[in-house]
Amino acid sequence: MKSGTTGLRLKLPTFVLIAQVAFVVLYAAFVTYDDQSDAKFQNNESNPMDNAVYKDYPFFADIQVMIFLGFGCLLAFFRLYGFGGMVFNFLVATFSIQWAILVQGYFQFSHDGKIHLGVMNLINAEFACAVVLISVGAVLGKTSPLQLLVMALLEVPIFAVTEWAVLEYLRINDAGGSILIHIFACYFGLGVTFVLYRPALKEGHAKETTGYQSDMLSVMGTLFLWVFWPSFNSALTLKGDDQHRAIIHTFIGLCASTLTAFALSAMLNKNGKLSMADVQNVTLAGGVTVGASVDMMISPAAAYALGMMGCTACMIGYKYLSPLLARRFRIQDQCGIHNLHGLTGLISCAAGICAILTASEDVYGPSLYEIFTHRAPVEGDPKLLDLQVLIPGLQPGLGRTAREQALFQVAALFSTIAVSALGGVLTGLVLKLPMLAPPSDDMCFDDDWFFEVPPDYDSPVKVQHSVSGEDSVV
Repeated sequence: MKSGTTGLRLKLPTFVLIAQVAFVVLYAAFVTYDDQSDAKFQNNESNPMDNAVYKDYPFFADIQVMIFLGFGCLLAFFRLYGFGGMVFNFLVATFSIQWAILVQGYFQFSHDGKIHLGVMNLINAEFACAVVLISVGAVLGKTSPLQLLVMALLEVPIFAVTEWAVLEYLRINDAGGSILIHIFACYFGLGVTFVLYRPALKEGHAKETTGYQSDMLSVMGTLFLWVFWPSFNSALTLKGDDQHRAIIHTFIGLCASTLTAFALSAMLNKNGKLSMADVQNVTLAGGVTVGASVDMMISPAAAYALGMMGCTACMIGYKYLSPLLARRFRIQDQCGIHNLHGLTGLISCAAGICAILTASEDVYGPSLYEIFTHRAPVEGDPKLLDLQVLIPGLQPGLGRTAREQALFQVAALFSTIAVSALGGVLTGLVLKLPMLAPPSDDMCFDDDWFFEVPPDYDSPVKVQHSVSGEDSVV
């Protein structure tokens, strides 16, 4: 093992303590309970079972598993960087959620000078956290924990402003977060890694390898993500049939991408063997590709087709596109986020636009204007009164046509790519500062630089392949 000083002995504690003090002050000054969690709004006529916690907490708990176990285990695939993959994920996730509660709260949950906090705020903050963790995948193993915290510090506000602007002014449909989560996170991360390009790693790194145990741990992360992805895609959909469809479509899409991944993995391997990297990543593609249309009436067959298409694009990206980006465009995408989140996100957006263009009252009935709220008639339109008889509580919309809504989806897609890529580049420039203690090229992908590791952490595993005649089984 190597000995050395990371330069974090004062820098990391100083950053964390300042951040925590700032959080305490900001929470004390601006954060209070929402109506569902404030005792002042409960009385003897309140039914506890009507509280939002019973509708939203199961989704919150599922997303918690994805954030801390799913991402954490998935990122531990390097043989000598298991601590870094899991522990830095833990560190960045807890920081990002605390920060996102404040930043998103200011834009989405504030009134009367206060941020009103409930379970739904926590779910939204976890989505912001997922954005950061996806972006971190592009620079995994090549950054210090201080760099990752600064990255989260900058990315969360850029994401929150983008999310607010897109939802407030472009008014799009994106229940599964294909644009605002996957596309944003992908191109932000690519912008960061483009700036943090390391020429010495152009031909790879000796420690950029996996091991038997690390691959097993990583595929456990895949399973956690796979199992709970339906909750991720359906958490913010309308309760009822919309949420029901979102769960069905996500599960079908994941099943389709999993089967396709196994087939393509064997087919593209010259020896016909399965790759654990494909199992860990490509099997999840279906969860992303159904995202933009997950609550729409696209049909189960379309969800299956989207799962297959997303998996195919993701697999081709890992095999051919990622090496090209690294070789020609100086984009060292460590976890292949452009394949799992970028390419599949683009397919999802295209599918969502098609679903919007074909949506009609013949298929949806009056609930068309609940799902596509911005297509509902404007205030004063006689049709709105007729619809409100059928759907009490239906709010006036913007009176958009299907084509107009589709154009706004396209505008949101390209504006999100532009803002996220620019934000990533600017963030990368900040992360290049030497004071943030980046690891040297030699110490990338190595836990020994940042952790107290056991003496045998880098010992090769020796396997006895020979079997004696007495021990063999006929």
